[in-house]
Amino acid sequence: MYKSCFSFSNQQLILKKTIMKTILLLAFTILFSISNAQGYKATETEALLNVLVTDFSDNPRAGEKIIFAANKSKQNIAIVTNATGRAQLLLPKGDIYDVRYQNISKDVKYTQIEVPNKPGLFTFDLNIKFEPSTITLDNVLFDSGKSSLKAVSYNELNELVTVMKNKKNMKIEIAGHTDNVGSKENNLILSQNRAETVKAYLIKKGIQAGRVKAIGYGDTQPVEYNTTTEGKARNRRTEVRVLK
Repeated sequence: MYKSCFSFSNQQLILKKTIMKTILLLAFTILFSISNAQGYKATETEALLNVLVTDFSDNPRAGEKIIFAANKSKQNIAIVTNATGRAQLLLPKGDIYDVRYQNISKDVKYTQIEVPNKPGLFTFDLNIKFEPSTITLDNVLFDSGKSSLKAVSYNELNELVTVMKNKKNMKIEIAGHTDNVGSKENNLILSQNRAETVKAYLIKKGIQAGRVKAIGYGDTQPVEYNTTTEGKARNRRTEVRVLK
């Protein structure tokens, strides 16, 4: 009777040890998988690209969207930099890629790189330096003589919203401009109202009001002569300027 009880206790102990070993093995496997998932590795068919984006003073630029457009496959691969201005991606071998960065909401070509189709594991480093500049929102349009947005404007404004959500600390100025038709006073009022309309749209989409300044400049900052229809059209514009 005593031996039977003792034998049962040994079996329980063995079973408990087996269960604990299984749990520890599973935990190690999960941790190992998570560790491997933190970074990319080059393969026989894809090269590893380490990207660093900074300003001209070598300060890292977080939340920057970089696009790699393949010339042969026509595939676009996009990445967004982390808080240290870095990102990684795998690029298929045997293609040439146009590298573009997003200046506010506009794509700007920066350089071109080639990934050779050769055997072996390849790792490349790419450093991109740029400072945001003023851009014109070409597809942000208003009803004639009014400050109401046309529906065609929403796509480009939504892109701007996405950029500002990626860059939490970015502050901008919305600058409204007109041609010289009408009085200077009316043009100043119209440009201010249009800039305020754009600001209101961004706020409605979740951007904090303190991050957006709206200023109307009327016809005081033309980019073309107002002597042609085309020139007037270019002067009627909405610009985005990065303040921070």
